[in-house]
Amino acid sequence: MKPLRIAQIAPLIESVPPLGYGGTERVVYCLTEELVKRGHDVALFATGDSRTSAKLFPLAERGLRLDGNQGASVLGSLLELSKVYHEMKGDFDIIHSHVDFLTFPFASVAVTPTLMTLHGRLDIPFFVRALQVYDNLNYVSISNAQRLPAQNINWVGTVYHGYPPENFPFNESPSDYFLYLGRFSPEKAPDQAIRLAKACNIPLKIAAKIDPAEKDYFSERIKPMLDDPLIEYVGEVAEAEKITLLKNAKALLNTIDWPEPFGLVMIESFACGTPVIVGNCGSSPEIVKHGRTGYVCKTADDFKQAVRRIGTIKRSDCRKDFEGRFSCKRMVDGYERIYYHLHAPPRTRKSLPISMPGSVISPG
Repeated sequence: MKPLRIAQIAPLIESVPPLGYGGTERVVYCLTEELVKRGHDVALFATGDSRTSAKLFPLAERGLRLDGNQGASVLGSLLELSKVYHEMKGDFDIIHSHVDFLTFPFASVAVTPTLMTLHGRLDIPFFVRALQVYDNLNYVSISNAQRLPAQNINWVGTVYHGYPPENFPFNESPSDYFLYLGRFSPEKAPDQAIRLAKACNIPLKIAAKIDPAEKDYFSERIKPMLDDPLIEYVGEVAEAEKITLLKNAKALLNTIDWPEPFGLVMIESFACGTPVIVGNCGSSPEIVKHGRTGYVCKTADDFKQAVRRIGTIKRSDCRKDFEGRFSCKRMVDGYERIYYHLHAPPRTRKSLPISMPGSVISPG
């Protein structure tokens, strides 16, 4: 098929890819690089310290979080959108936005088709109301569970996130520690991971960032729990150190307590062969195959049983599942199919099939 001119609009909180924590930006990086490899003409709207094979249009010198300037992210994204839709009007065949609701007014009046991947939780009243107002735009969910609060909008597909398998070394023989990886926030429930480790007498390494808004939560709820020989807090880690921690972990403890729309850390863990023990929230039953790539837990006793039984999970099964469902190629196959669908003239546009190759599932 003819290559497309594609605009990718990334958040400005972190660089693409991020230096440390930053799931959306890492997904945008993998998507952009693979699209360039496939011959598409891609423009990336992101921070100036981003690394990309595409044409980079910087809207901030570097990731705003690094400068303590997160409050400017909304204005920065509006400037991105203005540049794409107004200054560069007509330059693209497809616009793919990763900045959520800020895109709605722009996309609703644009001639160029816009695809919007919603990366966050949708169970927020004002967000649901906004989606209902702009229900005819083109939305992609990152899990079927993510759709539940807003089922009656124009979902054109579900595309699971994906990474290049070669970026994650498989390890058949891990160490004896368990790992908590992410950020310190109540919905991620790191306190539950710590309590579980102490109850089961297992070593736990914690690699997590502390957002400014969550400093009090860390100081009051988490820091007092770290003074235990079983618990090792290693701080926020860069990509290489994160992969080392993941591949050597006996299992990932993902003790979430919120409707997680996807959970990138889980597929990163699978890529290394490391099984996942996760709370039964949001997308986790879609991502984790209970009893095969980890355990989906409803109660505290479920978590304890999962820790005891984690040795029955074959690490090779975790890697195979990653390669089959969560590779970068699978992800881009899905997005590319939707791009061509939206780019086709409406009179010739065919309906997306009920089940498409890769990780795309049509609405329904």
